[in-house]
Amino acid sequence: MALLLRIHPDNPNERHIKTVVQCLLDGGIIIYPTDTIYGLGCDIFNHKAIERIARLKNIDPAKAQLSFVCNDLSDLSKYTKSIGTPLYRLLKNYLPGPYTFILPASKEVPKILQSKKSTIGLRVPDNRIVKAITSATNHPILSASLPGEMVEEYTDPEMMFDNFERQVDIVIEGGIGGTIPSTIIDCTQEPYELVRKGLGEWEE
Repeated sequence: MALLLRIHPDNPNERHIKTVVQCLLDGGIIIYPTDTIYGLGCDIFNHKAIERIARLKNIDPAKAQLSFVCNDLSDLSKYTKSIGTPLYRLLKNYLPGPYTFILPASKEVPKILQSKKSTIGLRVPDNRIVKAITSATNHPILSASLPGEMVEEYTDPEMMFDNFERQVDIVIEGGIGGTIPSTIIDCTQEPYELVRKGLGEWEE
């Protein structure tokens, strides 16, 4: 049975954040708020947790559209191949914010997540709960969208708790979620390609 954990979106309780972080490090799965829609999260280094998310979504981990949710851009050099100054400036200009940037993955990305394309989606949400979690774990968390198309059900944490209480470990109640996902930009080739128009504005 999952735990429904109320965390204040503007002033996250440190004890509650510790509970979430311990859950992640122990291989747990969480449902958590971002600056767009609520998502599924786990520790990027826990294979069993990644496999649990893949089963929940009925997907192959290596083919899944899973993102690394980072605290800031300091994780770039570790999990992505070296990127040039213009791209770094672009990322710095748009992040934190409602964007997912597809970038070439480095060898530090866990093998279970390495696809043939060898890319990762990078997210730095503008959300204090997420920032507190990723700051405390000291490395990114893996993020996936919730299964299904019922976006309306994914705005209310109590409804999500009712739907997923047997499949996840913690549902964070951090306010009502949005209904529009992040904007996805593929930066693995030039010109950069808009893959999905979401909440974030993008000028090509």
